Amino acid sequence: MDLAGMCQQVCELASETGKWIRHEAETMGSDKVEVKGVNNFVTYVDKTSEKKLVEGLRNILPEAGFITEEGTATDKGQLQWIIDPLDGTTNFIHKVPPYSISIGLADETNEILLGVVYEIVSGECFYAWKNGGAYLNGKPIRVSDTDSVNNALIATGFPYTAFHRMDGFMKSLSHFFIHSHGVRRLGSAAVDMAYVACGRFDVFYEYNLNPWDVAAGIVLVKEAGGKISDFKGGKNFLFGMEMIASNGKIHDNFVATLKQFL
Repeated sequence: MDLAGMCQQVCELASETGKWIRHEAETMGSDKVEVKGVNNFVTYVDKTSEKKLVEGLRNILPEAGFITEEGTATDKGQLQWIIDPLDGTTNFIHKVPPYSISIGLADETNEILLGVVYEIVSGECFYAWKNGGAYLNGKPIRVSDTDSVNNALIATGFPYTAFHRMDGFMKSLSHFFIHSHGVRRLGSAAVDMAYVACGRFDVFYEYNLNPWDVAAGIVLVKEAGGKISDFKGGKNFLFGMEMIASNGKIHDNFVATLKQFL
């Protein structure tokens, strides 16, 4: 399988779909927003973007199945495209960057073979494939060299459901507010992971994540030299609904610290 060539095709599809989303953002209003659940929104842009991506990905790899956020495709296959057509919908609704397209390709063992995160506002395209390295708009990227959590810039996401874990999460925030360079919440997990891959963030952690939020970011961080785990330091991160992605150097220490709270 030509993962490098396929990755370039996926980048082109994400860029094309992202340009359409940028155009639609100009006329987005609250009257076009649907509520899926508590603090969980969807628009016609999410749904149409997903249809465009599914159609394009079927042309690239017809035998693959799909795991999609909006459920527009549910085909099964040994290979699975895992798609978030608009990661950061709340940001998009309010015209606040960033928001992104996230596309990952998983094999039958749930290993991510390639991933693309296209940040729609900036036009930055992050991409990686297994054993091929990680890139931003054609240039190789690497994780940071930060070797201490005290010197790290940390990314996270604020919970909008699963509030039973909020007490521990807030305690972790309080700790990292004091014992780091700072904590940032951008509103797109896919972008957070892409920023870890290129060294802008040193570590990202969040719970209540879905596979489409993180699939592309997993291979980005790994191929950029970083490390991925669940909160216990294990491998249940694609479907386990929790994630730590770091530059690798501070990973074990961050896991040990987070275990005190979550």
